[in-house]
Amino acid sequence: MPDRLHHLTLAGVVHDLNNVFETLFEANDVLKLDPKYAKLSATIKRSLKHGARIVKSLETQGGLTDAARMIEQVEALLMDYLISSRGPAIAVVTEIEPNLQIAGNRGAWERVLLNLFLNAARMMSQGGTISVSARSGSNGVEIVVIDSGPGIPAKVLPSLFEPGFTTTPRHKGLGLHIVRSIVESQGGTVSAANREDQPGAAFRILLPR
Repeated sequence: MPDRLHHLTLAGVVHDLNNVFETLFEANDVLKLDPKYAKLSATIKRSLKHGARIVKSLETQGGLTDAARMIEQVEALLMDYLISSRGPAIAVVTEIEPNLQIAGNRGAWERVLLNLFLNAARMMSQGGTISVSARSGSNGVEIVVIDSGPGIPAKVLPSLFEPGFTTTPRHKGLGLHIVRSIVESQGGTVSAANREDQPGAAFRILLPR
C-alpha cells in the first residue's frame, strides 16, 4: 500500500502540474501578442519550459542529454533570473567538448547546473564570472563549474551538500543537496573546493562512461 500511494502521489502531482503549465502556456500566448511584452513573454516561456522538463524528469529516467545545448539553456535561465531580480552583472564562460552527451534526463541536468549557477551568482553580489567546462576523459565525463566569488569557508565545506544547510537565511539549503542527489543517481560524484590560484569556488562533477 505505501508504494502504491507513493506512485499515486507522484503521478497525481505530475498530472496536476502539467495542467498548471498548460494554463500558463496559454496565458503567455496571449501576452506575447502585445509587442511591448515580447521580451517578458520569452522569459516566461523559457521558465515554463524549464519547469515542464523538471516535471518530466520526475517520471522519466535515463536517456542522454546534449551538454552544450543544456548548458546554453541554463545560461539563458540564469540571465532571466538576474534581469528579473535586478541582480549583478555575471559573465558565463563555457568550454564544452563538441557533441558531448551525458547520461540522464535533460530536465534533471538543468536542475543541477542551474542550482550551481544560482549559488555562484548569489555569492558574487558585485558581479563576476562563472566558468563551466565539460569534457570526456579516461575516467569518464567531467563537468567543472568555477566562480570568481569569495570562496567557501573551510568550516562549512563538510556540510555543504547536506539538506537544509545554508549560509543565507533567505534560502532553504536544498540546492546543493539536489545537485548531489541527481549526480549520484547517475552513478557520479560531486565535490566542492576553493580555487587554488585566486578567490572563488569550484564544483567538480565526475560521471562514469
